[in-house]
Amino acid sequence: MRQSAVLRRLVSETQLSAAQLVLPLFVRSGRRLRRPISAMPGVFQLSPDELVREAARAHQAGVPAVPLFGIPDRKDERASGAYAANGIVQSAVRLLKRELPELLVITDVCLCEYMEHGHCGLVQRGKTGVTILNDPTLKLLARTAASHVQAGADMVAPSDMMDGRVRAIRQQLDKLGFTDTPILSYAAKFASAFYGPFRAAAGSARKLRDRRSCQMDPANAEEALREVALDLQEGADIVMVKPALAYLDIIHRVKTEFGYPTAAYAVSAEYSMVKAAAANGWIDERAVTLESLLSMRRAGADILITYAAVDVARWLEE
Repeated sequence: MRQSAVLRRLVSETQLSAAQLVLPLFVRSGRRLRRPISAMPGVFQLSPDELVREAARAHQAGVPAVPLFGIPDRKDERASGAYAANGIVQSAVRLLKRELPELLVITDVCLCEYMEHGHCGLVQRGKTGVTILNDPTLKLLARTAASHVQAGADMVAPSDMMDGRVRAIRQQLDKLGFTDTPILSYAAKFASAFYGPFRAAAGSARKLRDRRSCQMDPANAEEALREVALDLQEGADIVMVKPALAYLDIIHRVKTEFGYPTAAYAVSAEYSMVKAAAANGWIDERAVTLESLLSMRRAGADILITYAAVDVARWLEE
C-alpha cells in the first residue's frame, strides 16, 4: 500500500502541499479569549496571546503564512482603528513577529471591520441613498497598509476593491522605504453570497446597502480579467480570486492570461458547508476538502487560503 501511494504521487499531474496553505486568523483585544464563531466550527475570534498559540500550531503543522483580520473594540465613520499605531492588527503583528519570526504575516487592508456602517470606504449620505467615496478612501487604505508594514507585516492584502487602491498603497510604501514589501491584491473579488459567515466572524455585517457597487458581478468573467490587469499595472505582486470553488474558471483564466502568482480564497461558506454536511454524516470531510483544494490547484492557484489549513496540513502529512 505504501508503494502504491508513492507511485500515485509520482504520476499525479497536480500536487497538494502544506507549503501552499494560508490560514486566516481573527484577532481582538483581551486575554485568554477564544470566542467561537458559531457559523464556522473550529474557527475563533482570538485574543493576542491565543493568536500566537494558534499561529504557532499552524506553523508547526507546516502552514507557512497567516493573514490577520482585526476586530476593534470601537468603530466610527473614519475607520480610525484601521490605521492606529497601536490598533489591534498593528499590535498583533508586532507580537507575532517577535514570537514567531519565521511565520509570514499578511494583513488584510480594508476598512469595513472598523467602519460603524460596515462598508469598505467612506460614505456620503444623500436623499437618494448612500455613495461610497472612492478617492478619499484611498488615502485611508494607504495609511492603513503603511501602519501594518511599519509594525512588521511581511505582506499587505488590500481587499476593499476601491479603484486605484493598489497604486495608492504601492506609492505610500515606496515613499516610506518599503519598496520590497509585496502586495497581495484581492484583484477579482465577487459580490458573493458565500461571505455570510465571515461577516459575522469579522464583525463587519453591513448596516447600509450591499457592496455590489464596489465588488464584482458574479456573471462577469471579462471584467475580472480587466480588474486583474489593472492591479498588476498598479504594482500588485500576487493576485487573488475570491471566492474560489464557484470561480474555478476565473482562477484558470487569470493564471493562463497573466502567469502571475495566483491565490484562491476558499471562503467562509465553502468551509462551513463542508463542516455542516460532515457533521450530519452526509460527506467525508477530509476527502471533500482535499478534493476541493486540489481542484483549485488544478485550475491554476499557487496559494490556497483556507480555514481548514491546519487539518489539511495534518492530512497531507498522514
